[in-house]
Amino acid sequence: MDYVRLGKTGLRVSPICLGTMTYGSPKWRDWVLNEEESRPFIQQALEMGINFFDTANAYSAGVSEIVVGKALNDFARRDEVVIATKVFMPMGDKPNQHGLSRKHIMDAVDASLKRLGTDYIDLYQIHRWHHGTPIEETMEALNDVVKAGKVRYIGASSMYAWQFSKALYTSQLNGWAKFVSMQNFYNLMYREEEREMLPLCQDEGIGVIPWSPMARGFLVRAPGGQGETTRSKDEEVNNFFSLGLRAADANVRDAVAAVAERIGTSRAQVALAWLHSKEAVTAPIVGASKPGHLEDAIASLEVKLSAEDIAELEAPYETQGLIGHR
Repeated sequence: MDYVRLGKTGLRVSPICLGTMTYGSPKWRDWVLNEEESRPFIQQALEMGINFFDTANAYSAGVSEIVVGKALNDFARRDEVVIATKVFMPMGDKPNQHGLSRKHIMDAVDASLKRLGTDYIDLYQIHRWHHGTPIEETMEALNDVVKAGKVRYIGASSMYAWQFSKALYTSQLNGWAKFVSMQNFYNLMYREEEREMLPLCQDEGIGVIPWSPMARGFLVRAPGGQGETTRSKDEEVNNFFSLGLRAADANVRDAVAAVAERIGTSRAQVALAWLHSKEAVTAPIVGASKPGHLEDAIASLEVKLSAEDIAELEAPYETQGLIGHR
């Protein structure tokens, strides 16, 4: 495994990050694996050289952090792994149990530390932009949790480039800790991030760790496939993404299949290899819930797409409205 720097920090991470939304409690979503089912994937990831693990306090209402934290404590030394989690989504139905206020950040970081069973979080990310809190309040609170030793680095997730730029400027103006990473929705089926966010991240030296690199599985389905997994039939999630509804989406999926067949590899490896080919991308966040998922992810690091392959994969894309910011 060749480890890479996260942006311009000195932190070195595997070029594949294991996303752990799938691990926690099926009471939250029926496609989620329970603790017993989840642990082998986390152990396998470690054995394959993955040191970067992403979760969030909202996943399985906190259970994901518990499952991930226990597994990493059992299978690895703390200084060997990079643990990322997030804050913003509701953790209850009370007024101050969500968002990015100073109160919620201070409460949430302590709760995440307890669930993860650790003294510090390597990468603490805001899960979305919060219109209800001044960015100055949010960035100062994040700076304070860094200075308190509870968090090593801070990052952000899907938002407009102007919002991310405003946050970076606010930190610089006040001498506060700055975001070092952007976790955005970016894949062959959704490339709107190439307009402003990716150039901004490259200019500022921000690590990019895309979520849903296979567009919730659409990119790896056989042409004409409708998706038969429980997760693919989750109406709430499908309504959020609205993917696979356009003719262009099917054409992109077909291009992935064609390139995979020609070079003799899997569609998953092609979709990930395309992301690896992008200079701005540090480490795609890959989920693993079935045998072969992690093997495909690691194997994608060895797949080198030609300029012709990349052109074929990108040619069918058509611009679309923004997805993932809300």
